[in-house]
Amino acid sequence: MIRITRNRIPVNTLLLLMLLVVVPTGHAQVNVMDNKYPVVNQSEMYIYRVVTVVEGLKHPWSFTFLPNGDMLVTERPGQLRIVRNGILDPEPIAGVPPVWYRGRAGFLDVALHPDFESNQLVYFTYTKPNEDGKQGTMAAARGRLNGMRLTDVEDIFVAQPWGSRPGHFGSRIVFDGKGYVFISTGDMSIVNVTSVPGEEHPAQDLSNHAGVIVRLHDDGRVPSDNPFVNTPGARPEIWSYGHRNPQGLTFHPETGELWEIEHGPQGGDELNHILPGRNYGWPVIGYGIATGGGTIHKTRMKEGMEQPVDYFAPSIAPSGLMIYTGDKFPEWHGDIFVGSLRGHELHRLRPGKLPDGRYQIPDAEEPPLLQGYGRIRDVRQGPDGYIYLAFDDHPTRGRLTPIVRLEPVRELDFNPHYHPAMFGDEGGTTGRERLH
Repeated sequence: MIRITRNRIPVNTLLLLMLLVVVPTGHAQVNVMDNKYPVVNQSEMYIYRVVTVVEGLKHPWSFTFLPNGDMLVTERPGQLRIVRNGILDPEPIAGVPPVWYRGRAGFLDVALHPDFESNQLVYFTYTKPNEDGKQGTMAAARGRLNGMRLTDVEDIFVAQPWGSRPGHFGSRIVFDGKGYVFISTGDMSIVNVTSVPGEEHPAQDLSNHAGVIVRLHDDGRVPSDNPFVNTPGARPEIWSYGHRNPQGLTFHPETGELWEIEHGPQGGDELNHILPGRNYGWPVIGYGIATGGGTIHKTRMKEGMEQPVDYFAPSIAPSGLMIYTGDKFPEWHGDIFVGSLRGHELHRLRPGKLPDGRYQIPDAEEPPLLQGYGRIRDVRQGPDGYIYLAFDDHPTRGRLTPIVRLEPVRELDFNPHYHPAMFGDEGGTTGRERLH
């Protein structure tokens, strides 16, 4: 359970809050994209500082840390950038393949091979154009980082089918530490979801890669023990299916379990614990409605289809997923962090395991962290134990945005701005249904 004691806040703490110009979570008016200076904020458990790490990024999608502390950052228009000591190199890294950049498509996730220090392999996902550039699909590739260039670049996965609608590609790429790589793909908006019966939607069809998570050897080969290898007509790469648009994917650093978060339609964003061979239901079951109203799902539950661990209604437009195990915020150990594009906030969720092995979210920070700071595209734990966030401005504006870091100022026994009656399930700026 979240630790909250109802003591009076000490005078020295009040003085510290005033000196640090604390902006209480849930009332923040600061937009970090317009503020270059450290901003101090407050949550249930911590007073923490928001520090700009690097600025000047154009639609950053993802980032990862090199062994020497430098950062690689993907920009959706098709650039791979490097940051050294907080300075963005003005020249992008060469060797990135052409990307199909439009709508929600472009250059997406990036990850280092677990043995990067010896093999220099960088993995990434992107939307790949066909020969005439009129269609695209989601692909995953790898190349060796050689100075300011990627060499020996090759696709290890190309999703089928191709399409002309630039939306719902996912995508994230993660390693399990056992020689396998996992890649999420969205349903690629291949069909209008209201135009076909749910069971006939591509995300329910194992003969394609729409709305799936795939599992591969790190060189792209299909593992012989994948769940659908021996299923006639099924794509052997598939690990799980029935997903809409997964933009968060991570392995728990301690348990090794795979977690995913995906966009719902209008409402119904889902947090899922991913198991092999399971059907996660899109669009047959779910908790959202069609954009502008109308019915998508036949029901909320159906035998043979998995329930989410938690869901968000209304939508937060989740992007980026991290399970914290660092030493800078010890009270948050094991908590799940989810970025929000629509809500302009960071969600902290505390999972609990039921006797039957399923998970639920008995506790969640309400209101969420960093409300009003901007659209959070990615969430990472740094090698230094701090929490890093990439902000991505709306495509219609396209302002350059930063990556920031959260640093603790002190731990709290009691946050006077947090009160369940004020910021409960129906409170805050979003309000949300909870799955129990």
